[in-house]
Amino acid sequence: MTITGIDSTGQSAGGNVLPPDPAADADDLDAELRALESEVAAAPISVIPAVDTEDAEQAAPDPRPRWWRTLTWRDVLAIVTFIAVAVFVTAPLWLNLDHELRDDPQDQAFFEWMLAHGARVLTDGVYPFFSDRMNYPDGVNMMANTSVLAVSLPMTPVTAVFGPHVAFNAFLTLALAATGISWYFVLSRQFVSSRLAAWVGALFATFAPSMISHAGGHPNIVSQFLVPLIIWRTLALRVPGRAVRNGLLLAGLLVWQAFINLEILFMTAVGLGIFCLVSAIARRRSRPGETTTFLRGLGVAGGTTLVLLAYPLYVQFFGPQSYHGLPEFVRYFGADLGSFTAYAQRSIAGNSITAGRLAQNAAEENAFFGWGLVILFFGLVAWMRRNVTIVTLAGIALFFGAMSLGPSIRLNGVDTGVPGLWSLLHSVPILNSAVPTRWALAIAPIVAIMLALGCQRASDLMKAQPAARGPVRVAMITAVAMALVPLTPTPLRTTPMDPVPAFVTSGEWKQYVDENHTLVALPLPDSSYPDPLRWSAYTGQDMRIVSAYALLPSRNPLDPTDRSAQFAPPWRPTSGLMASIKQGNPIPEITETRREMTLADLRYWKAGVVVLTPQVRDIEMLRAMTQLLGFQPTWTGGAWVWDVRNLVDSEKTNQ
Repeated sequence: MTITGIDSTGQSAGGNVLPPDPAADADDLDAELRALESEVAAAPISVIPAVDTEDAEQAAPDPRPRWWRTLTWRDVLAIVTFIAVAVFVTAPLWLNLDHELRDDPQDQAFFEWMLAHGARVLTDGVYPFFSDRMNYPDGVNMMANTSVLAVSLPMTPVTAVFGPHVAFNAFLTLALAATGISWYFVLSRQFVSSRLAAWVGALFATFAPSMISHAGGHPNIVSQFLVPLIIWRTLALRVPGRAVRNGLLLAGLLVWQAFINLEILFMTAVGLGIFCLVSAIARRRSRPGETTTFLRGLGVAGGTTLVLLAYPLYVQFFGPQSYHGLPEFVRYFGADLGSFTAYAQRSIAGNSITAGRLAQNAAEENAFFGWGLVILFFGLVAWMRRNVTIVTLAGIALFFGAMSLGPSIRLNGVDTGVPGLWSLLHSVPILNSAVPTRWALAIAPIVAIMLALGCQRASDLMKAQPAARGPVRVAMITAVAMALVPLTPTPLRTTPMDPVPAFVTSGEWKQYVDENHTLVALPLPDSSYPDPLRWSAYTGQDMRIVSAYALLPSRNPLDPTDRSAQFAPPWRPTSGLMASIKQGNPIPEITETRREMTLADLRYWKAGVVVLTPQVRDIEMLRAMTQLLGFQPTWTGGAWVWDVRNLVDSEKTNQ
């Protein structure tokens, strides 16, 4: 999720919007902004008109050049910067194509499989919202999982030509670069006039510690390039006379984001909703007709979005393999209160020991801002406290911080026993599908906007008071450097991955797997062994596999009403036995009953072949499966292979 940003001042004036004088009355915000407009050059586009509604309706439009026609060397340099940092962070993946992410290899394999699914949708015309190529015969609900169709579909040429592994690397790198570029242009064209201020804000929004943490396995979460556009177009709904146009533009962005990550979209909507409500109250006297105009455009956007997403959302919540809420242990994943002033392990000032004590895992370091940035945050609030926008942004950031603490507040790894705000919400439908710690992700873009506004304010002071230029510049550079330099990201960590076996790459698997038979890998794929997902992706999902690493509904025989999610299919005798052996437990006695249960599992899965590759405890699994099946495997293409078609198909013959 995860993220939300807010209009810098609630005023349009595009890049010429500046924070008001600290001594001014907050109720005169609009008048101050209009007065300041004469001091700064106008930006090419604007979110909200700088004149009153009635005047705007009568005024002739002022044609302004498009943003790409005003591109300067500063803009080009900013774009190059975001691309360079994105490549720097992901460089280990590109320099070692036989490596995978060390912190979250299971999610990398999962997204490689999803990229292959998107390519198959376009090349083979398969149904996009459900697939039986994993977890056969039950399949996987693509909408209830993060299928990233909005990315996998356009990336089909890359996936088809270079394979899903390279496509994943490209997905992650482009997601970071595009997010930075998007933030930069929205900030520089809509919220501030200083290109440097926009660059500082966009740099933090893109490469904040939480973003680098999720770059270690969640490209869907770092794909936030639509978030600043959604913020811009939401605030543009206040422009009179364009309700339909602005509503449709926003609806297109919302639908696009829904097919990247709904969690991010939901948090963005919450943040924007709070900001727009406060803005409407603060501007109710100076802009009496603005709320009506906004609601009219919002109605168009909301209605269009609901119509376009009605069927996909129906599949997500009520379709096959849908679930109701995340596992309860995940719903208790809260950010440690001590993590807000700590440094993430992928920041140059951080270390893995401290971060490991304060976060659930390396991919969920959502609240690591460090002392420097926390001090700067409150310093900016104190400095610009009469700016309604700054105060509102700060309030939303604190609200998201409180939400991220989870049902029970922890401090430096110790449960305080104090219930958090989330304790009232974690069982509410829809909210029970959110991971509470990820609400802290929404703080990063809010802080980024505040940083941009603070730098802009400093720039304005230097222009208005030349005598104070030196001290102001030194103070701002020092404060920003002390806050952000320790957060400088380091490259992602990788590790050699197990290669796709020759049994798969050579196509030998095709002798056993067809539309009537599947491949059973040992152990059955799950979060600890996702390799078979990569095998299936390598074949363009022509290979159907049994079991899965995905969010699937629980099938608790003791509670048939339990539809909460789990990260693997329901337990079966064979999968449970192999998982137990892989974990180091001894091989149990192989009885006739166990053989019958294994045969029943193979028939349920319509297995054509059972495959075991060299790995930890492989000899033990080989012995157990050989005893269960009653015959030895053959060593083929770097794997032990049991052809079980005769066993499985004999049931049909007997019938």
